Amino acid sequence: MPQNITKILIISSDTGGGHRSAAAALVEGVQRFWKGESKIVKVIKGVEESHHITDKLVNLYNWVLKNRQHWMKYLYWVMNTFRPEKSNFFNRRCVPYFVDIFEKYVPHAVISVHPLTQHIVAKVLKQLNLSDKVPLVTVVTDPCYGFWKGWACDDVSLYLVANEDAQQQLLDYGVSPEKIKISGMPVHPKFHEIDEIDAQKARQAFGLDAEKFTVFVNAGWIGGGNIPQIFRELVAGELDVQAIFLAGKNEELKREAEELAKTAKFPVKVIGYSDEIEKLMQSANVMVSKLGGLTTFEALACRLPIIADGTTPPMPQEAGTVKLLAQKGAGVLLEKATDIVPIIQNLLSDSKKYAAMKAATVGMSIPNSTQKIIEEIVALLPENQTIAKQEAA
Repeated sequence: MPQNITKILIISSDTGGGHRSAAAALVEGVQRFWKGESKIVKVIKGVEESHHITDKLVNLYNWVLKNRQHWMKYLYWVMNTFRPEKSNFFNRRCVPYFVDIFEKYVPHAVISVHPLTQHIVAKVLKQLNLSDKVPLVTVVTDPCYGFWKGWACDDVSLYLVANEDAQQQLLDYGVSPEKIKISGMPVHPKFHEIDEIDAQKARQAFGLDAEKFTVFVNAGWIGGGNIPQIFRELVAGELDVQAIFLAGKNEELKREAEELAKTAKFPVKVIGYSDEIEKLMQSANVMVSKLGGLTTFEALACRLPIIADGTTPPMPQEAGTVKLLAQKGAGVLLEKATDIVPIIQNLLSDSKKYAAMKAATVGMSIPNSTQKIIEEIVALLPENQTIAKQEAA
């Protein structure tokens, strides 16, 4: 392998879909915005791949997320209280995996997009005498105040956060201010606004009417929470709309949604897992969804107003996102599943209100955030690395 290849290691986990999406956004960001010497990007699932016990814990987490989402606040309390990321029990079992990765791959920079990983990576960097040679960058994927203490680690070289709210949370956790920079969320560049002509083409590609108001019901990566109940209320309504339902990797939910869709008085397209969420968002006029941090900012990048599921108790790190959306006017909080039809009827009848919601999505996120993140990471490496400047739109 040539000596001038720069190697980037991204550490993530499939606890929900947001961390994986962040990793994918950064991989694309490196390919698009990092020019100069050749580079290789490697993504690992650092939690589940490091030991069979942590793999089982990830499976448990996703089971709770899918089947008992109201338990998440208790799980969050357990993690904040017992701090598994600092536990010797887990460190002893997981360190050998990371040592092996580092010795085989020899990265020039490490990027963590998951709060369980940076502590053990910092430990391994010290063990291998690489702390001063290999920068450890943490990209925080929770955008609002109230996220888990596990994100804070004294040995991280640089924190990249979505906004001042997230910055303040790290400061309150004791992170040095010089280690924190506001860059925006790691949103894949494919999430962006399109004009109405392209939106009509996107609807047609899904077999839908090009001009009809389209509701995107997003059950997420694993299809949990109360979104299925909201969908039941939606399809029972008398509405001049069409809908797309995304069931994620929940096959049982997909089958149930397909049966429900047959009873609807308007067209409904049911989809399972998709790697083209941006096309679903770009085809829609409004999204109904639980507010995961990254999902919210992907929708905002597409200038898509949101009806936020307030019937499912949000995880603590998500509660701030709900408040932010409501304060800025880019969304509506759905407090009862039965309110979904009246809310959509109101958006259909009040074009000014809908236009105001859509306009409010502008300015809620930092433009070109993924490019900014890559620029900050490159700045920590040798000066001969250059950034491709984005061409004027």
